[in-house]
Amino acid sequence: MRLTIALLGVSSLGSNAFIPTIPLRALRTASSRAFDNPLRTYVSADTDEKILTEAKELLDVIPAAVAAVIEPPTSGSSSLANLCPFKKVMAANRGEIAVRIDRAATELNLKTASIYAYEDRNSAHRWDSDESYLLPVSGTPVGAYLNITNIIHIATENHIDAIHPGYGFLSESAEFAQACADAGITFVGPSVENLITFGDKTKARELAIKSGVSVVPGTTAPLTTTEEAEAFVEKYGFPVIIKAAKGGGGKGMRVVEKKEDLIPLFKAASSEALASFGDGGCFVERYVKNAKHVEVQVIGDGKGNVVHLWERDCSVQRRHQKIVEIAPACHHPMEVRKAVLEDALRITKACNYKNAGTVEFLVDDQGRHYFMEVNPRVQVEHTVTEQVTGVDIVQSTFLIAGGASLEDIGLVQENIIPRGVAMQCRITTEDPARDFAPDTGMLDVCRHSVGPGIRVDGYSYPGMVVQPYFDSLLVKYTAHHKTWDGAIRRMRRALRENHIRGVKTNIPFLLNVMDHPDFIKGSFDLNFIQNNPDLLKNLPGTLSAQELDTQGTLGQKYDNIEGYLKYIANLAVNGHPKSLGADPALVHTIDNRDVPAPKSSDIAKILEKRKTVNGDALSAPHWRNILRTQGAEALAKAVRDHQNVLVTDTTWRDAHQSLLATRMRTADLLKAADATNTAFNGTSDVFSLEMWGGATFDVSMNFLRECPWKRLEELREAAPDMLFQMLLRGANGVGYTVYPDNVVYEFCKQAYKSGNDVFRVFDSLNYIDNMELGIKAAAASGGFVEAAICYTGDVTSTDPNNKYDLKYYLDYATKLVDLGTHALAIKDMAGLLTPRAATLLVSELRAAFPDVPIHLHTHDTAGMGVAAMFAGAEAGADIVDGAIDSMSGLSSQPCLGAIVSALGEKSNLDLDALQVLNDYWESVRHQYNPFEVQALNAAIGSNVYKHEIPGGQYTNLLFQSKQLGLSGRFAEVKKAYALANKLLGDIPKVTPSSKVVGDLAQFIVGLKISEDELVANAATLPLPNSVVEYFQGALGPPPGGFPEPFRTNVLKGRPLEDGRACFEGRPGSELPDYDFKEAEKNLKEAFGDARISFKEVLSHAMYPKVFKEYLAHEKQYGSIENLPTHLFLRPMAVGEESLLHLGPGKDYYIRLAAIDGLDKDLGTRTVTLEVNGEKWFIRTPDNVTPLESESGGGGSLKRREKKDPTVKGSIGTPMPGQIVAVNVQEGDEVEEGQTLFKLSAMKMETEIKAPVAGKVTRVLVAQNDSVEGDDLLAEIA
Repeated sequence: MRLTIALLGVSSLGSNAFIPTIPLRALRTASSRAFDNPLRTYVSADTDEKILTEAKELLDVIPAAVAAVIEPPTSGSSSLANLCPFKKVMAANRGEIAVRIDRAATELNLKTASIYAYEDRNSAHRWDSDESYLLPVSGTPVGAYLNITNIIHIATENHIDAIHPGYGFLSESAEFAQACADAGITFVGPSVENLITFGDKTKARELAIKSGVSVVPGTTAPLTTTEEAEAFVEKYGFPVIIKAAKGGGGKGMRVVEKKEDLIPLFKAASSEALASFGDGGCFVERYVKNAKHVEVQVIGDGKGNVVHLWERDCSVQRRHQKIVEIAPACHHPMEVRKAVLEDALRITKACNYKNAGTVEFLVDDQGRHYFMEVNPRVQVEHTVTEQVTGVDIVQSTFLIAGGASLEDIGLVQENIIPRGVAMQCRITTEDPARDFAPDTGMLDVCRHSVGPGIRVDGYSYPGMVVQPYFDSLLVKYTAHHKTWDGAIRRMRRALRENHIRGVKTNIPFLLNVMDHPDFIKGSFDLNFIQNNPDLLKNLPGTLSAQELDTQGTLGQKYDNIEGYLKYIANLAVNGHPKSLGADPALVHTIDNRDVPAPKSSDIAKILEKRKTVNGDALSAPHWRNILRTQGAEALAKAVRDHQNVLVTDTTWRDAHQSLLATRMRTADLLKAADATNTAFNGTSDVFSLEMWGGATFDVSMNFLRECPWKRLEELREAAPDMLFQMLLRGANGVGYTVYPDNVVYEFCKQAYKSGNDVFRVFDSLNYIDNMELGIKAAAASGGFVEAAICYTGDVTSTDPNNKYDLKYYLDYATKLVDLGTHALAIKDMAGLLTPRAATLLVSELRAAFPDVPIHLHTHDTAGMGVAAMFAGAEAGADIVDGAIDSMSGLSSQPCLGAIVSALGEKSNLDLDALQVLNDYWESVRHQYNPFEVQALNAAIGSNVYKHEIPGGQYTNLLFQSKQLGLSGRFAEVKKAYALANKLLGDIPKVTPSSKVVGDLAQFIVGLKISEDELVANAATLPLPNSVVEYFQGALGPPPGGFPEPFRTNVLKGRPLEDGRACFEGRPGSELPDYDFKEAEKNLKEAFGDARISFKEVLSHAMYPKVFKEYLAHEKQYGSIENLPTHLFLRPMAVGEESLLHLGPGKDYYIRLAAIDGLDKDLGTRTVTLEVNGEKWFIRTPDNVTPLESESGGGGSLKRREKKDPTVKGSIGTPMPGQIVAVNVQEGDEVEEGQTLFKLSAMKMETEIKAPVAGKVTRVLVAQNDSVEGDDLLAEIA
């Protein structure tokens, strides 16, 4: 025996249990006080007999009038469908509400039709209609849905019996209702008289007063002029609210707090009302502060009968737009609820109201209620009322329109009792991080939450394009539960569970609302969002890249998969930019797999075996511990006291700079970190890891799209025991130009704090004044300072013109030691240091500075590196540099394994442990094969002693030559490099001076110009900027001074910005201090507080343009640092599948299913990816395929510039939309706050004002142009 009961929340769960949920008083009385007491839950036993007994007890206490509701239908009784006389009905609307109307009509066995604007041709509201008809163009896409004549014509031509207007558009238009009547078509809504009364808020107000319903003081007629508005506030004062005379939904509504805002806000409200409803009239009334919004759902039959379906609380609003709606208004005292219910019935009965409508009230903090308006239509939030009452409101509208009475359809007031609590959240395509600016674009994926107690009303689907013409509502989630707490938990689950990507949504914001303590307590009013700015924190797009990896939002899982997929799609369509330097032919040869990390356990076993032979001496001393606990001088002494030769491994920086153009990603370094820490911490003869600074800082952001600070900190965490060493370009920091002194000091301080230990400080010209700044800044940080002598020429040469003789180097070293360096380094950038030169220079330095550690660095360009390192060690060097075998040789450092072997007993570094690391790096290097310059093997050799090209510049110079069309002419470039060096004064060549030499060399080859021609015509030739700046003294003076007459000729007509011919002394000394506070303030304004820390301010100070481009990339794709290298570098092919592992339990199998053809209108291709079987549709700009121009010629799609968020005069679009007004021209002088443009987006007009006063230098848009978010509109100087 089975029992099924459905009454007041009593529902069958099967034969063994049921859980009835009934208001306690509902069991005693059917009065409207049913919600006075808490809900009570009855749970049955496990027997059918017990179920029957409990059911009988319940029925015994339910009043007969209510019990009658559950009487089974008698034989021959009519269904509701039989009460509806229509055959075919039309939804005169779009989107979600059109779908809802079709569903209701279909359940009533009605044939359905829909209408659509051309822009809506792919809208899902057409799918379930039996027929759908294209609307003629009527000005704008929205205008098509507002053209009564066209809609009536379609209806009459296609034999439509009834039209349901839904909400918005023409739903409150008396003219439309009358036109339907005139055409013999039933308007499914209120009577024409009702619409006239409530469509005019003044008439509605008069009716309320006449009916004895309390109202707020306000104007008695719509106002059309600002003078009328001013007259009202003169009498009643502020604050006031301006409301559109027609329409609703928050459109044409503004709150005015002060006099100076009245006129602009009145104009804005009037303009928006005119655009939305075709009538710019507004009325003004006193604004009730701290109010709550309570509304009553009513249904009348036009025959004198009106019932209420209880009330809703819609107080959670933003800009008068409802966000969360709740039924019933269970947080209000029953006397307040009863009062609004009675007044709602009073005003609607007074006008013989017909069909569905909502009577809206404000309730102040003392429980007093004031009539606002009647919305004579179905409301967006009708779903919550349907869920708690069981009444299908939309079906009821059809039945009433067909002539049924309330009694006919079973709507008897005493039988309408709410069950539980329902809550609706509107999911909109708005970006909470940008003040809820509407977002547009393709839904990459769209999977809605379902399950117990969740109702979904929407029309979205994967691949759908959200357009800027219509409302931003995407879908509505309604959660129903027997308790308030349960409804919140259920809604929270639904918001987390959904899968909507491709456009920004308000879901993270809604999750914050669900978790807010005041909301949970039910303590909120219309100011809830305004008074709780924390609701806008911890949202995607406002978190820093570091925080995104660990925090996410409240509940919603933002694991960056969307950004990864967009990156993969873009790579598949466009490949890599040429600037990355990857050989396109080799990119596709990369293995489609991740290289596994080397096993620390294997190394530990090797070291343990050695330890049994050699004892504890292998792992002592701990160099980093000495520095961090005892200081830099103690570390210097410990190094000098150490008996063996120490080594520095350059694999993590200079090795891949020299071989792979610094393109090594952090992910691959991190995989080696633990094993490296194990191997090197197990020996006393490894001094440091060179792993940061120099070119890595620039390249991390510019090409690898990584945060250099994050690299340093993550590697420090992964290898906690090793000394980290960075390259500091003296006064140039890690940049290519001069900076204010405080920038260098703050940079060093942060670097030491983030995990760097050793600062190898150098100046590209060995200019002692620049070195002084670098040494002092590094020392002030607490780090170990290693002042580098940039080696060039041949110290052993007996040529009387040799300016780089032994005396030069000893004198320079003396100055460095006098400045307080803790160690000396010989930095041989080009591999010019022969064994004989190393012996001479090191032995003389050792004799001169017996207590100062000496560190030797070279490149293996001529194949002499290992011999030079060994010779230097024999001569007294304490530390020598090398790279892991598979990353050594050529233009890199000499082979570390070979150095260790050559040192013999002077090094206890284990070769077997090194081999474990070497095997890993050998595999990794194959992944970076596209960055290997294939001509490198042939290009290097002993001729380096002639041209002196630094090892770190070789790969870049080869790549740049290829880009400049000099392929196959590198021999000429090398000869020109030697000539350029001579013309510049025979200088040390290391970044940034090496760039000057390289730029001039390629200029010489490109122009095929002789030395004499170059010198003679230097004043008029288009010399590279780096060359001009060098002669202006931007890097300081070179050893021996600038060559003449070349310098004089270059400087002719090229003064500094201040009019001087050149810098005098150290360039940076003339610069004022960098204003870090102002910079941080500006960056936070541009990119958000959470995204900008002091480290980002330093990155911007060093590389402002690169930093902004890096953040723009991050904004588009997210933080892609965790993407495996093969997916980062190798474009996927159609049909290919890859595994993306993002952590424990996060495996994504990604298959590239298809790449569509080019959409020539948009310049995009849709890429279809399958992620764990779920299809994603990603619309990807095609930046490589030329498009034919309208004139038939070639060309490419014009893409708008983006605004620079750090420049206040750069004016961009806050959201996608259409420019409806341009109020400025180039050359105009504008004031701050002046309206320059008007933007229409999703039925909302936005004024774009001048952020600063000044002259308009550029205007880049015209009226009716479509724009995307952040498109540059104008610039003000």
